[in-house]
Amino acid sequence: MTNLEKYKNAFAEGLEVEMDKITNDLEYEGIEEWDSVGHMSLVACLEEAFDIMMDTDDIVDFSSFQKGIEILKKYDVEIE
Repeated sequence: MTNLEKYKNAFAEGLEVEMDKITNDLEYEGIEEWDSVGHMSLVACLEEAFDIMMDTDDIVDFSSFQKGIEILKKYDVEIE
C-alpha cells in the first residue's frame, strides 16, 4: 500500500466517509463529517497509519487534504 493510499484510508476511516468524498480539495468543515470530533479521529488514524505523534500546532494547522500532505512531510512521510 502506498503512502497516498494509507493517507486516503485514514481520511475515510477517521471521518467515516466513503472514498469518493476524499478529494484533493477537501477542507476542514467542507463536509459534515469533518468537524472537530471528526478532526481528532482523523488525526488519530493518521498517527496510527504512519506511526507518528503530531504536534499540537500541526493538528490545529491541519485544515485541508493538501495541508495534511505538507504537515506530514515534517514527519518524514512523503505522500505522492
